[in-house]
Amino acid sequence: MTSIDLSGTWQLTSATGTHRTEIPIPGDVHSALRSAGIIPDPYFGRNENEVQWVAREDWAVERQFTLDDPDGSWYLDITYLDTVATVFVNGVAVLEADNCFRRYRPDVSKALKPGRNTIRILFRSSITAGAERQARQPFYIPYSTANCPIPNGNMLRKPQCHFGWDWNIALAPLGLYGEIALKKLETARIEHVVTSQRHDGGAVDLHVTVTFHAEEPGILPVHLSFGSERVRLDCGVGPGETVITHVFHIEEPKLWWPAGSGDQTLYRLEVDIPSETIVRRVGLRTVELLTDLDEAGSRFAFRVNGREIFCRGANWIPADALFSLTSPEKTEDLLRSAIDANMNMIRVWGGGFYEADWFYDFCDRLGLMVWQDFQFACNLYPSTPDFLENVEAEVDYQVRRLSSHPSIVLWCGDNELVGALNWFPDSRENRDRYLVNYDRLNRTIEQAVKKAAPGAIWWPSSPASGYLDYGDAWHADGSGDMHYWSVWHENKPFDDYRSVRPRFCSEFGFQSYTSLPVIETYAAAKDMNIASPVMEHHQKNAGGNERIAGTMFRNFRFPADFPNFVYLSQVQQGIAIKTAVDYWRSLKPHCMGTLYWQLNDTWPVASWSSLDYGGSWKMLHYMARRFFQPVAVAAIPSEDGREIRLSLVNDTPADVTVTINLSLLTLKGERTRLRSVEAVCTPDAAVTVLTLPASDIPAASILAWSFTASDGTGGEGHYVHGTYKALELEPAGLELSVSPAGDGAFDLLVQARGLALFVLIESATPGRYSDNAFDLAAGESRRITFTPAVPGGTAPQFRIYDLHSCQAAG
Repeated sequence: MTSIDLSGTWQLTSATGTHRTEIPIPGDVHSALRSAGIIPDPYFGRNENEVQWVAREDWAVERQFTLDDPDGSWYLDITYLDTVATVFVNGVAVLEADNCFRRYRPDVSKALKPGRNTIRILFRSSITAGAERQARQPFYIPYSTANCPIPNGNMLRKPQCHFGWDWNIALAPLGLYGEIALKKLETARIEHVVTSQRHDGGAVDLHVTVTFHAEEPGILPVHLSFGSERVRLDCGVGPGETVITHVFHIEEPKLWWPAGSGDQTLYRLEVDIPSETIVRRVGLRTVELLTDLDEAGSRFAFRVNGREIFCRGANWIPADALFSLTSPEKTEDLLRSAIDANMNMIRVWGGGFYEADWFYDFCDRLGLMVWQDFQFACNLYPSTPDFLENVEAEVDYQVRRLSSHPSIVLWCGDNELVGALNWFPDSRENRDRYLVNYDRLNRTIEQAVKKAAPGAIWWPSSPASGYLDYGDAWHADGSGDMHYWSVWHENKPFDDYRSVRPRFCSEFGFQSYTSLPVIETYAAAKDMNIASPVMEHHQKNAGGNERIAGTMFRNFRFPADFPNFVYLSQVQQGIAIKTAVDYWRSLKPHCMGTLYWQLNDTWPVASWSSLDYGGSWKMLHYMARRFFQPVAVAAIPSEDGREIRLSLVNDTPADVTVTINLSLLTLKGERTRLRSVEAVCTPDAAVTVLTLPASDIPAASILAWSFTASDGTGGEGHYVHGTYKALELEPAGLELSVSPAGDGAFDLLVQARGLALFVLIESATPGRYSDNAFDLAAGESRRITFTPAVPGGTAPQFRIYDLHSCQAAG
């Protein structure tokens, strides 16, 4: 026996001995306590307050294992150990860990014995450990109290959102989320497998670099396989690390492309030694970040395989606030939803995790480009030697682990740390000290990246106007990537999105409530009011509920009841993000990317997400599927409101011919043809098809359009000149009929007798609608397929919304 998997059932005990239960490893302490009935569901009601004691205590997990022959060199292999922990084997401390993002491989040979052995992990309270480390700093290091109600999380290398965020529950969870195994070191083990590519003249040289670790000299037979080619190398290894490199030459490579731009061809790479086998799926592609100067400032665009790609997507946060509630299947569903909404990029935001290998495997297969932040967000951080050494080891491990994934196109130093220099009294009063402090951290990350993967694309921070530029990238739109939050945080109108011209907007967002079926999982009937304590508790952004309501009252009439308030919040969220995306896409190639905040939720909460907690689509996600179409049409008003231009965007590599049919809709739902126009758009471009005087839209009418493109796609949309609350809408007379469709799905037929805007069908049964969030004129119908997440059972109960029916009577 050369390996013992130590995952499975362990015993969990509080340090005081008060609480004792079982815990599955991998797993987290909170989930184990909830399963045992020791704590209530933290996500329900205001139970978050009732479980705060868990994070203040130390906890221990323990199990036994049998080892017949402990002779030789043995080590533990541990990943995602969260976070300040001591590992004991038979009472001997074999590891002091303090970084959730590192891999630990301590030698435990001297602690083992024949027969039954005991392994125990003592987890220190992150609250206690953070306070102790803050006290040891040479000067105070501020953290964002608005985001993190649990203090001093910036002292620890663990997900920063674990301490709370303006969308996350504050639990400071702890546990072990990855691998834990006891392994015997034979001749050597594999430390890293890193690949790099050289493309020349249509051929590719794939450089495979393998790092081995040994304790004694020896000869190691190594097999490397790529595609149909297999080679054997007999390698001499010595104590410490030995590095070998082999080059595979691919004469006619099939390239990996982002979704919508080509195939996601993946080759199998295998590195095999007698004691282990490492398999990688390698995509052959080139990536460049273009930052050349132009009249506006400097560009920010990705070029993949020689072609510039407009990036359409969203920001990714952890799939759940508690590890034990996640799974590869749930994560894959979230990522597939991104693809199904015509996204080709996600940004793994800097306050969560470097995700597991299978996460990036999904992205590789789906064609989702990954903007990967290093895990630092919205705080200031230490720059003491011990902290920087820890960070250097973290970056080295993560970059070597992940850099071979074709989906990863950018490594970014942090999220909003430059801006954070202006957020705290300490750093405002002594900016030089904290700027130097930040620069030491950022420089450490950069140097570690370039050492681990010299060809990796590095960007210093997000947002950033450029290298060594410490300016205000929230509002400067001439260079680099931008975070534009004025509409939400400064309460500006949606039209304000058209006041900036980003080169690449990597964050912008507008909140809505999570859908009613999700609210019903955490709130009782008495709590169904936006001002109830429970609803306020599930809103973590200060002033968020008031901002949703205030914006609603500026744009819409008062909703009839709580369910319609929730529905209308999602309508306005969709309109906000569509306003931004439509305009910024029309600026192509000046703007080459829009990543809205955020794709998913970590728990059921009011937030900026387009997917509900659990993965169901909110209205924004259905709307994103339309406004992120590779070929899209949008109506964009001029700054003075006198004209409306129709923009046609083509993100495909071929010419498209588009036929656009314009019509006018009366408020009774009568459709009158206005005109048809045919336009051609060259590859990867945006053009203005026509410009209409706003006076061509009569009072009490709406501009509508549908289009068909030569690539087989099409779409529809409408434009209201003014506010929706000014429309004297009449009843839409919606009728919904349901019939079985086979394979557990259901056919839904929606018919309208009048004008129905933003029609949304909803059910307490989780599942996916083939279409939703659409418009109907009088006499029109839409047939939709609803596929339950779990097939079988009786037909769900459906509720249907539209803009008129959601409004309170006068």
